[in-house]
Amino acid sequence: MNIRPRRNRKSEAIRSLIQETRVTTSDFIFPLFLLEGVNDSIAVDSMPGIYRLGLEKMLKEIETCLSLGIKAFDIFPVVPEHYKDSAATRCYDDGFFYQQALRRIKKEFPEACIMTDVALDPYSSDGHDGLVKDGRILNDETLEVLGKQALSQAACGIDIIGPSDMMDGRVGYIREVLDSNGFTEVSIMSYTAKYASAFYGPFRDALDSAPKSGDKKTYQMNPANQQEALIEADLDVEEGADFLMVKPALAYLDVIKLLKDSYPQPIAAYNVSGEYSMLKAASSKGWLDYDRVMQETLMSIKRAGADVILTYHAKEFALLNR
Repeated sequence: MNIRPRRNRKSEAIRSLIQETRVTTSDFIFPLFLLEGVNDSIAVDSMPGIYRLGLEKMLKEIETCLSLGIKAFDIFPVVPEHYKDSAATRCYDDGFFYQQALRRIKKEFPEACIMTDVALDPYSSDGHDGLVKDGRILNDETLEVLGKQALSQAACGIDIIGPSDMMDGRVGYIREVLDSNGFTEVSIMSYTAKYASAFYGPFRDALDSAPKSGDKKTYQMNPANQQEALIEADLDVEEGADFLMVKPALAYLDVIKLLKDSYPQPIAAYNVSGEYSMLKAASSKGWLDYDRVMQETLMSIKRAGADVILTYHAKEFALLNR
């Protein structure tokens, strides 16, 4: 045999030389859950190893992660029920604990990239990403609230706005609001292909943000559809998105590749809570080697074409590979 592929696999040194895909901490955005209590720490039962953190504990966590090479963080607020209303008014309250925390985080760690989520569900008594009337999600009326929310977050000094609501036209609306108020340098990472997935359960536990009635299928995408992602991506690019995101990641590797092959914008993938918790549950039973499977999982997302990976595995990966 003149061609023996195994010759290029015969040692770790040679395998490393020809490795096609590499995952590093620079690829990651680490999602964090912020509590109102400054010194609180509450475990997320359905996400072993993940905690809701008060501001002081979150500052320490960010400092630790920065020392490990993780440079970007997506911060989600855990909003107590008594703050929620049908108009999600706290989402654009500049004096709310979330906005106060964002300002403190950027002051303490100006070198960190801070991303925020734009959607109404954490603040809404209905638990939906948009305003609700007579059981319907109102698209155009929601855009005004999303614009106020994005503007409030941008004023805190954050780096990337992440519209996750899936309302039609929201990227363009938010871009116009930001630009007209002088925030032309704030990036938009659009949740471009966000599917109506069953993998979000643990995240909704963490934020207590599940819909009080109905589901999100009238605005999140049908998991059966691939080409529809191109329609969403075309619109987001036209409206000014700086990044295009696919969510979830593992069940949608084909969609990640489709967007990577079709657009010059950086492609992000959200390795969501259910994907994280599956590995944790299986490893707790001794069915999987967590460290190896976790790294293989992240490699598969990067190999599919993701330039950026939002993942709850970020800190564990960094500790394992430091």
